[in-house]
Amino acid sequence: MPIKNADDTYRVFRNLLLEEFNYNQILDFVEFMSSTNIIHGRIIEGKNDWFLLECNSIFNEEGIGYQFINGQITSITDPLEINKIEESLNVFKPSKVHLINALRLLSDKKEPDYKNSIKEAISAVESICTHISTKNTLGDALKEICKSGKVDIHGSLKEGFLKIYGYTSDAGGIRHSLEFNDSNNVDYEDAKFMLIACSAFINYLKVKIDKAGIKL
Repeated sequence: MPIKNADDTYRVFRNLLLEEFNYNQILDFVEFMSSTNIIHGRIIEGKNDWFLLECNSIFNEEGIGYQFINGQITSITDPLEINKIEESLNVFKPSKVHLINALRLLSDKKEPDYKNSIKEAISAVESICTHISTKNTLGDALKEICKSGKVDIHGSLKEGFLKIYGYTSDAGGIRHSLEFNDSNNVDYEDAKFMLIACSAFINYLKVKIDKAGIKL
């Protein structure tokens, strides 16, 4: 059937989406649309903030278990968790790169990579800690920061995060074992927790670093 007007175009396009695309392909298309703007009939690459807000509103209204975070459709829907992640993206540029990678790997609808998502989340914290210390690993950097008194990090929080770091760094762990292939040992809940925990810790560090008068 020839396409004669905008209404015909809409119907053809809608039928194509609903009849030919599977669920993940539709989400991929929505993601693509969020990264483009149509101005005077031309497609301009760039984040479409209006589209992102509208999609998140519709997701909420329709009870769809997804939300956009930094242009990625993710099943993280709790407003407080989303706020922690989005806030942490504005703290330190090297950390932001790792956090975006962690979010992308977690949210990949075809082949999510939970192990490497956790690596990236931890690396986000490591990048900010090594930046304000003379050490090049998170564990040593946190210990030096606390011992020097440069930044006032509560001892219990430091110990708690070192234990989380230890989980990713032990003999059978995630960061030091590239041949670690048992995907059953790392799942979505693990990677989601690590992304949110690392985001919250980065936000906490930012406040403490600002109080100490240290420039990032």
